[in-house]
Amino acid sequence: MFNRSLALVQIDSYRAYAQQHYPSLCQPRPENSHKGTFGTVAIVGGSKGMVGASVLAATSAMYTGCGKVLVGLNHVHNPPAVFHNRPEIMVDYAVDMVTNYHHIVDTWVVGCGLSKNETAVQILKALWNSSITQLVLDAGALPILAEHSELFPTQHKRTDLVITPHPGEAAKLLNVSIERIEQNRDWAARELASRYRAWVILKGHDTLISSARGFLLTNPSGNAGLATAGSGDVLAGMVGSLLAQGIEAEEAVPAAVWLHGVAAEVLVQMQIGPIGMLAGELAEAVRWVRNQLTLIVENEEQTTSYDKDFI
Repeated sequence: MFNRSLALVQIDSYRAYAQQHYPSLCQPRPENSHKGTFGTVAIVGGSKGMVGASVLAATSAMYTGCGKVLVGLNHVHNPPAVFHNRPEIMVDYAVDMVTNYHHIVDTWVVGCGLSKNETAVQILKALWNSSITQLVLDAGALPILAEHSELFPTQHKRTDLVITPHPGEAAKLLNVSIERIEQNRDWAARELASRYRAWVILKGHDTLISSARGFLLTNPSGNAGLATAGSGDVLAGMVGSLLAQGIEAEEAVPAAVWLHGVAAEVLVQMQIGPIGMLAGELAEAVRWVRNQLTLIVENEEQTTSYDKDFI
């Protein structure tokens, strides 16, 4: 796909923006590195009929640059030993993965294709109350968080919690109408961040990123091509991937949202969409953009310190 129409992509403006705001995206890979250098992501979800959501999240995590990805499938009989189109991804039952692999995972992404059932509730409860420091909650995890609040005390000591609601999920989490969310998106993002002591990605047109410390940013990238099934799963995998790579949350969370939108813009510049754009096409675009961004350091022999005023 990326052997054609590359001349149409306006990559220079993306490089300049990333250098100013997300310099970690611009760093080339060190020669002396291995898969452990770039972190391990675990995706928990993929209930019956929705395994594809976990595959999308896992694939995007790898294409965004982490070293290893595990997928734990919830309530799927006889999970495959491998996804044949993605043999790089390790697959297991969700319960077994949480039990047996917690010590090797840097970031957990929970909810992509996750059905609401007792097993899912117990998995999320176990992860929430564990010693893990980086947890991304998306899709199916959010109704569980909203409907079983007594199981998820907000006095957690986790370093990085990220929740990624669309307006409907935000409405459930705040127990208000969707109309109220849409009428005051700034308030909703900040209220969620404060209530859950989390980084919040409030998805939609002009996606908002907020933190419990009062940070609020409107993401400038993206287009209508992102309004497609699986787009949110791709984003969740990207957030988990950047966190697992050791990028601090104040950079990793907005950087993932921006990069997700840029991928959609690049596809449109290449005359792929926005109509009919597939979520699965985004991950390959993300990989291409990330590698293009590293050229800013390799070619110009300069680095830019992170602009703290941006956060």
